[in-house]
Amino acid sequence: MLRQVFIPKGEIRLEFVRASGPGGQNVNKVSTAVQLRFDAANSTILTPEVRERLLRLAGSRMTGEGVLVLDARRFRTQELNRQDAMHRLDHLVWQAMKEPVLRKKTRPSRSARTRRMEEKSLRAGIKKGRRMVSEGAE
Repeated sequence: MLRQVFIPKGEIRLEFVRASGPGGQNVNKVSTAVQLRFDAANSTILTPEVRERLLRLAGSRMTGEGVLVLDARRFRTQELNRQDAMHRLDHLVWQAMKEPVLRKKTRPSRSARTRRMEEKSLRAGIKKGRRMVSEGAE
């Protein structure tokens, strides 16, 4: 399922930088890596709750000023890296927009507790059978 979040272009800044790693002469000449910056702290599309969840999800990718920085350098072309960065931003914001499901506290049923105690007794019996028999015990 394709999910997309509409983020105004004015809130995203793309910067093309030289990628590190293998690539021969291409890597030294062409700026193919993309550094995407999204100012989450001042974004118009994020509610305070979503902003808080995005901050938690982003972790170290979020600066102290609330700017999300994503590096995309997986591909050898600017266009593919730009698409990759946009897709990752879209995915992160989508994850942050999902309401977390609150856990309902449940208790094990009486039969489950009984079954558990019977299994523990069985296991204890197996372990007891493995012990060394001492001469004074019998």
